[in-house]
Amino acid sequence: MNTIRLAFTLCSVAALAVSCRPSEEKSTTAQIEKVKQETIEAAREMKNYTFAQKAEFVTKMEQQLAEINREMDQLSARVEKSSEAAKAEARPKLEALRAQVNDLKRKLDEAKNATESNWDSVKAGARKAYHELKDGFDTARQWLSDKIAP
Repeated sequence: MNTIRLAFTLCSVAALAVSCRPSEEKSTTAQIEKVKQETIEAAREMKNYTFAQKAEFVTKMEQQLAEINREMDQLSARVEKSSEAAKAEARPKLEALRAQVNDLKRKLDEAKNATESNWDSVKAGARKAYHELKDGFDTARQWLSDKIAP
């Protein structure tokens, strides 16, 4: 599935590159390079970890979780400096993100204790929890940027 996603993305980039007009070349080239980089990063992130690589998978996921926690602390600090109305609106969003963080922590504990027979399902659950958290975090960050001036 990851190979299909990567191939689709690369084909999309190629189609975009072919259909561009010369006057748009600079901005389109930058967009293409950005998409290529994102594709490469996604492929690296979606590495198919085997059971033998369980510790590496857990470590990588814990590092990603730590980064999200750092960014969430920054968001929380921005919220606390905002108006009371923005704080009231942001608190439920932050609590939902914290619940997702706790869910991912549980999934990572399951991954640490996974056996070879349940590894694929545990790994898939951890990845799903991570992507849901990341999506929720990105949405909250965007909301905060729209709602509160930097």
